[in-house]
Amino acid sequence: MPNSTTVTEFLLTRFSDMWEFRVLNALLFLLIYLATLLGNFLIVTVTTLNQNLHTPMYFFLRNLSVLDMCYISVTVPKACVIFLLDNRGISMVGCAAQIFLVVLFAFTEMLFLTIMAYDRYVAICHPLHYPLIMNPRVCVQMTLATILSGVIYSGFHMGNTFRLSFCQSNMVHLFFCDIPSLLKLSCSDTFSNKIEIFVSALVVAGGCFILIIMSYIRIFSTVFKFPTMGERGKAFSTCVPHILVVTIFATTGAVVYMNPISTSLQDMIISVFYCILPPFLNPIIYSLRNKQIKEALKRVT
Repeated sequence: MPNSTTVTEFLLTRFSDMWEFRVLNALLFLLIYLATLLGNFLIVTVTTLNQNLHTPMYFFLRNLSVLDMCYISVTVPKACVIFLLDNRGISMVGCAAQIFLVVLFAFTEMLFLTIMAYDRYVAICHPLHYPLIMNPRVCVQMTLATILSGVIYSGFHMGNTFRLSFCQSNMVHLFFCDIPSLLKLSCSDTFSNKIEIFVSALVVAGGCFILIIMSYIRIFSTVFKFPTMGERGKAFSTCVPHILVVTIFATTGAVVYMNPISTSLQDMIISVFYCILPPFLNPIIYSLRNKQIKEALKRVT
């Protein structure tokens, strides 16, 4: 191994080094962050206070909103700091924590979206058995199992990443720490890590996406049998936004994790689509367009 210094700190990357663009990026990220927190907090508040919304669908919506607030809080505040200040450094421990939390929340969000698709499938295709299949105990068990599996999954990949040696460049070509970008900085053999990431991303993202598509194929086949256009429209208004969120989240995440990240601006933009945009979009197109949510918000305000 050539003479080198062991890396103890990483440097994150801005979209631009020009001060005007740095301020613009920070303001844009901050506005998205505050809007995400506000939208998801309103959903949590409304679905908690309104007894009519204490159903499995809104139970999972509430969990998703809490998850989204945590997910976006891992990356955006630190990104705003590096946009505005000269210090772009993040410690090894801070980078490990950021990777653990990003993978945890991304994995858990994908599973939540899959569970919510299954919930809609049972509600629309098997309405008479819905209270029995999606009873409160099952909902809590599914939530806990999802979180536990997320902790195990993220812990495994974070541990596998930081068992490597980092003695080359300490420049992370993203505005947050992510596994693929760190693998490029390692002076260890990363082939097994890349294979593990590729396979796990394929299994998790691909498997969840297939389950969601299967659920919606059955949902749509049932919806087309509804006698009135009003019933069809109500079902579609619930399902189509869900498909949109899942597609954006799964495809952009797969692009990042199933291909090596380069130093291009394009890869930084793609990262925005899977770690910032889904938490921002969920309360807008998945919940706040819901008639019951809007009526409940009016009562609260």
